[in-house]
Amino acid sequence: MKKKFLKIAVITLSSLLLFIAGVALYVRLMLPNVGNAQNVKILMTPERIERGKYLSDHVAGCIDCHSTRDWNTLYGPIVEGTEGKGGDVFSEQMGFPGNYFASNITPAGVENWTDGELLRAITTGVSKNGDALFPIMPYHAFGKVDEEDIKSIIAYVRTLKRIENKVPESTSNFPMNFIINTMPQKADFHKMPDKSDVLNYGKYLITMADCIDCHTKKTDKGELIVGLEYAGGFEFSLPGGIVRSMNITPDIETGIGKWGKDFFIKRFKLYADSSYENRPVYQGSFNSVMPWTMMAGMTEEDLGAIYTYLRTVKPVKNVVEKFSTKK
Repeated sequence: MKKKFLKIAVITLSSLLLFIAGVALYVRLMLPNVGNAQNVKILMTPERIERGKYLSDHVAGCIDCHSTRDWNTLYGPIVEGTEGKGGDVFSEQMGFPGNYFASNITPAGVENWTDGELLRAITTGVSKNGDALFPIMPYHAFGKVDEEDIKSIIAYVRTLKRIENKVPESTSNFPMNFIINTMPQKADFHKMPDKSDVLNYGKYLITMADCIDCHTKKTDKGELIVGLEYAGGFEFSLPGGIVRSMNITPDIETGIGKWGKDFFIKRFKLYADSSYENRPVYQGSFNSVMPWTMMAGMTEEDLGAIYTYLRTVKPVKNVVEKFSTKK
């Protein structure tokens, strides 16, 4: 009887191991599977480039992540002359399951990419050579906006000053090196709503800016915690300490429920004022990853639309400790 039980156990365990190995092999070799890059050539019109610059610099955050930011200055403004060169790392020390490097998106980095390959990478999370991208690159958001806006961003990126900067390969720790292949997904484009539809236009902009990703706590697996959308508290490790995103739900006590529309707009436009001076940050003092100096370039109309949308999200009472020094 014992021998029979042992035999069954061995067969069961062997079958389970074979199944796990088969799944791992499938994930490793067959995924990601989002289809081939489009055979498309984007027209480089002045209007498209201008639209792309506005979105890239002030809404989608492309230049924010793919340039060097000066963390010795409040809110980490971009170091002039580094636009698009990449190289900044989102590391294990910052809480990521690996080391992920922002790629060089100047012509020196993407001149051998077709427009279709760039479109696929930005909106589905699959690189030129078919590798999965870690979703610190918010392709899950970019794949839900208007395809024409993404094409405008690509047109603008093609005009960036060429900067020679070889960026290291991104790496994922186990088990993320397997899981990452399941993350890319096919784009589900949506036309940009008319600006007169202020609520849905605001939702469109906040999707492109991917505000929910930074302003929502996540599980250990990197998934947004349901019920805490926009309630802040997500942690960022900076040289001087830990900064946490603010609650931007319309909760009166802990969110932005007391903020009027004009105040909300002025809070951003403050950093576009000619009288604003960048302030140095000293060791152990507050800083933030919020790109105020870049988002200040958004139009008042667009900021107002975002405010209108935020007023409709569920208020969540969540007290956030804005900043704490490292122990």
